[in-house]
Amino acid sequence: MTPVRQVGDRVRAARYAARRATLLPFLVRVGVFLTVLLGLVVAYPVEIWFGDALPALLVTALLPALGPRRFWPTFAALVTVAGWLYDTFDQGEPIALWRLLLLAVLLYLGHTLCALAALLPYDAVVDPALVLRWLARAAGVVFATGLLGVLLLTVAGIGGDQGMLSVTIGGLAVAVLVTMLLGWLLRRR
Repeated sequence: MTPVRQVGDRVRAARYAARRATLLPFLVRVGVFLTVLLGLVVAYPVEIWFGDALPALLVTALLPALGPRRFWPTFAALVTVAGWLYDTFDQGEPIALWRLLLLAVLLYLGHTLCALAALLPYDAVVDPALVLRWLARAAGVVFATGLLGVLLLTVAGIGGDQGMLSVTIGGLAVAVLVTMLLGWLLRRR
């Protein structure tokens, strides 16, 4: 099959999908775009948004909405985290707990909305209660995690101007171990 024919087939498939699309799966994908975009706004300094990087950041927010089953949600999360690291360490912006928590909430919501968008076919007729239950569960996770995190930071006396290198390294180690465990579980199947 020639490349021109492949492109033509993809265009026809996209037109067919657009004609059959229903409202709720479309709104979930719009939610993915807006959540990822808001995460990028929180992560990057204001100067970046008014520079040449604006189209690239808009495309970065759009890609997970278009392809939630692909690599794009992970790519968008990595770009968001890179923006926060750039703003914090390169630009010398102090670490603000509210900003870090908001970024974590937006990353989680982007992730869970991508999971929902990946499950919903574009032409599915979906009961709105399903999406509301999904969002209520996500809100419960966000609230419980945020409350527990702030409570533990307060009890431990960590934060403010103190360094948190040991906590960062410990969290990184846990993330790597969980990733290895999930990879091992997937290979066992």
